[in-house]
Amino acid sequence: MEKSATTAAPWESKRNPTGKHLIRRSIPWLGGAALLSLVAWGLWPKPVLVETGVVARGPLTVRVSEEGKTRVRNRYVVAAPVAGKMRRMPLKPGDEVKAGETLLTAIEPVVAPLLDPRARAQAEAVVSMREASRKQAAEALDANKAASKMAESELERVRSVTRAGTMSESDRDRTEMESSMRAAEVRAAEFALQVADYELAQARAALERPESSTAGNLVEVKSPVSGRMLKVMLESETVVTPGTQILEVGDPADIEIEAEILSRDAVTIRPGDSAEIDQWGGENPLKGRVRRVEPAAFTKISALGVEEQRVIVLSDLVDPPETAKSLGDRYRVEVRVAVWHAEDVLVVPAGSLFREGNAWKTYVYSNGEARLTAIEAGHSDGRFTEILSGVNAGEEVLLHPPDTVKDGTTVTKRKE
Repeated sequence: MEKSATTAAPWESKRNPTGKHLIRRSIPWLGGAALLSLVAWGLWPKPVLVETGVVARGPLTVRVSEEGKTRVRNRYVVAAPVAGKMRRMPLKPGDEVKAGETLLTAIEPVVAPLLDPRARAQAEAVVSMREASRKQAAEALDANKAASKMAESELERVRSVTRAGTMSESDRDRTEMESSMRAAEVRAAEFALQVADYELAQARAALERPESSTAGNLVEVKSPVSGRMLKVMLESETVVTPGTQILEVGDPADIEIEAEILSRDAVTIRPGDSAEIDQWGGENPLKGRVRRVEPAAFTKISALGVEEQRVIVLSDLVDPPETAKSLGDRYRVEVRVAVWHAEDVLVVPAGSLFREGNAWKTYVYSNGEARLTAIEAGHSDGRFTEILSGVNAGEEVLLHPPDTVKDGTTVTKRKE
């Protein structure tokens, strides 16, 4: 049988591929090339997005900031002058008082205390003892009166005999002395009887509970100064002892600012330094001036449990506005005391500086790259830092550079 003309032999060469077959065979190679391009593009370093600040010249003020509070400059604590029952306080904190006119409270005598069975038995025994003492004094008075009467009779007989000339002058003087002594003993016995009567009355009074009378026994407590009531310690009626604190009086219009500042910062503060009072409730800070830095520090435990040595710094308000009159006693404020100031220094944002060892450094933005630069820093107020050397005015520095930024890293500015 003859072979078909259309059937090719196995050893015959294949037909040339068409364009459609070439495109289909090149698709995997094109996909691999695109994938490699994407990987290369992803691994290629990109500029780091950063923020920059400008080095410039300007004024700089270094301040010590600390939380403080207002307080009345002259505070008067009114205490009970005597022991007794204090009447209820009619005034409330904030009420106005006048010196020597406003009646704050009154103290009246207290009622005698109740006696328990043991105390009553002791008091009754004291009464019985005082009654016996009185009887003894009365008997002694009678005996002394009898002796005195006999001495007077003897004196009369001596005088009659002396006129007759039968008794010497010395015997007569001795008899007169005896009569005088007996009369003195009678008077002493009368006084002893009076003492016994008073002691008996005192012992009987211990058993009684008389009603208290305010007639001539009421002590009025008036305000020592003009101002307002600041604090009431005892408002209800109660029994007080001498020295018991009742209330506080002062003038809220005359206030000062108290701040507890760390001792290492307080050594840089001097009386007369300017201060700003912020966060007091108004829009603008209040002007103040340091009046006193107390010489003694005290220990205070911080919120983290650390012992700190702090010093009280007192400041006065300078020309306070009308809105500041609403400040009262012990209001919270923020105190910032100026300890250093210069009108024209080279400053840089403090967020652009960091330490490497003991040196201050910053990244300077130069033609799209970050250049690590060592600088010499001076004073700082927390926002800006004085630059003594290392950079010049007009240069840009990186603010809070990320850890990915190194010397020579390509960077780009963040758009506003």
